[in-house]
Amino acid sequence: MIQHVSIGVRNISAAKEFYDAALAPLGYTSLRARETWAGYGKDRVEFSIRLTENPVVADPKSGLHFCFLAPTRKSVEAFHSAAVARFGPVTCLVNNAGRNSNADPIKMTEAEWDAVFAVDLKSAWLCSKVVLPAMIAARKGSIVNIASVHADHTFIGYFPYAAAKSGLVGLTRSLALEVGQYQVRVNALSPGWTETFLVAEHLESRPPDARQKVLDAHPMGRIAKPSEIANCAVFLLSGEASFVTGANWRVDGGMGARFAG
Repeated sequence: MIQHVSIGVRNISAAKEFYDAALAPLGYTSLRARETWAGYGKDRVEFSIRLTENPVVADPKSGLHFCFLAPTRKSVEAFHSAAVARFGPVTCLVNNAGRNSNADPIKMTEAEWDAVFAVDLKSAWLCSKVVLPAMIAARKGSIVNIASVHADHTFIGYFPYAAAKSGLVGLTRSLALEVGQYQVRVNALSPGWTETFLVAEHLESRPPDARQKVLDAHPMGRIAKPSEIANCAVFLLSGEASFVTGANWRVDGGMGARFAG
């Protein structure tokens, strides 16, 4: 099964060096690398590999992190065990796996529906499920689920993405209530338009004025940088947000405050 993996390296050349040195010896195959859109940043490369049955944790000294989409219970448990063995108990978790969906609600198959929800919703539950016991035992921990403004308002052509992200916000609230008594916090972040590869790809497929229309919809006249979303996640994970739980922070540059029209 082809999975998407994101690693923080300088360029495709560096990605290939990492692949040859770290992934190929472990049996990973089918490297397909591409540099991301310039607006997203020069420090990220996205590529696909064919995963083995034993996912690995990146070397903490290199600052590399893997993100496996559409995980199963077995793969998440294996990955968690490897992470704990390397780093110790998990005290912070960011569920950031996600995929777009532009399906027709009538033509969409059940398998396609399941594939969307496996990534956008089920994965957050599976990952939370394996880290919560240690957090509860330590009476310390923080989980941040990356949702979307589509959980609050969406538009035609994004079915069932909005439904999955709405579910993720509901999952956040439920988990926050379930584990709050153990001093474990669970929050959601709902980013708006952000300078990512997927957004760039989306805008490039639209009419030439599409980007400007998006910018005009924002009171700040621009869309977010990934680091601006990450900074909010870091804050929610930190002790500085020790009394914040069950919240859904909308990080959209004020777009959601605007009256339609």
